[in-house]
Amino acid sequence: MEPLALPMPRSCPMRPPDQYAELRAGAPLAKITLPSGRTAWFITRYEHVRRFLTDRNVSTNRLHPNFPFYLPLSRKLREGVNASLMSLDPPEHTVLTRMVIPEFTHKRAQTLRPRIQRIVDENLTRMLDGDRPADLVEVLCRPITSQVICEVIGVPYRDRDIFHATSKVMADRNATSHERDEADATLRNYLSDVVAEKAKEAVPGDHLIGRIMAKNKETGVLSEEDIAALCLSLLTAGHETTANVISLGTVLLLENPEQLAAFRADPARTAGAVEEILRHTTITDPSGLRVALADIEVGDMVVKAGDAVVVSTAAANWDETVFPHPEKLDFDRDARQQLAFGHGIHRCIAQNLARVELEIVFTSLFARIPGLRLAAPVEELSFKDGSLLYGLHALPVTW
Repeated sequence: MEPLALPMPRSCPMRPPDQYAELRAGAPLAKITLPSGRTAWFITRYEHVRRFLTDRNVSTNRLHPNFPFYLPLSRKLREGVNASLMSLDPPEHTVLTRMVIPEFTHKRAQTLRPRIQRIVDENLTRMLDGDRPADLVEVLCRPITSQVICEVIGVPYRDRDIFHATSKVMADRNATSHERDEADATLRNYLSDVVAEKAKEAVPGDHLIGRIMAKNKETGVLSEEDIAALCLSLLTAGHETTANVISLGTVLLLENPEQLAAFRADPARTAGAVEEILRHTTITDPSGLRVALADIEVGDMVVKAGDAVVVSTAAANWDETVFPHPEKLDFDRDARQQLAFGHGIHRCIAQNLARVELEIVFTSLFARIPGLRLAAPVEELSFKDGSLLYGLHALPVTW
């Protein structure tokens, strides 16, 4: 049987590909071909995805000869990517996460609520003072998430066009290897300059770079290049991902008025509603690119040592055995075990920050603009088909 090709087509832009349900109902593993031309095993059932992502015999090392790159990358870019947090295996990964975890705890995220609320309020005011219809992606989603992650990391928000442009190229399935190399080099050089400037400050600033540098003076674990690579991981993952969830989540809420009414009527339901929106959208797909370091059982099949594996958290989050009627947006559902942030040691380190952002944005958006509505039918919206991060290129709204 010929391997199936990723990405698979969607019959509805607000749902994962129909083939995912067929794969979940079939064998635990399926052979796929990625846009890079590489082949891998594909895992789609919730139970198997969770178990595989926590297996100690699974590697994220991009330099492994069988690593299942989603897109074709040059050797230079592979080496650069491999220095990032998401690509390290223990013990290197453990050392780095211990430095960073205090910046993204639940408690830390809660202390950032006033700053995030201020950013959201300011952008909503500008949106209301501007023209309509408005593109929610440009006037709200991207500005809010960019400004939040910039303040958290310590990167000047005035330079946002640099990482907006480079992140767009890196996630574009149609970009050439040369274009990705240039985008990666531009962002790495920029962040290296930022870190070098912060290193000259006599007193560390109130941001991640400053606190990491202060800790590193005691331990000497990281170089400035390491800190810049860490910032690159957080910056690229911290704005585009959350912006896409905001845009898709807004469409979901507007297309499900009963759930929107329930959400608005009871603030205590906000956290649960965000979990259900995350489960329903799951913008990172495929989300787990791995190599098996030993034979691993997946159901009644076996992944052999050295085999490439791709897991789909989008498919897992629509597993009917765990989330009955997954196509239904249901704020009465307990979706706290959703896998939109991944699972295991490589679960998104900034998940607490993302949750707080989403809670504040959705609550404030519909409180300030109760008459918000789509300015175009869903079927006419421009979705990021085939992109590494699913979402909307633009979201025209009015009120």
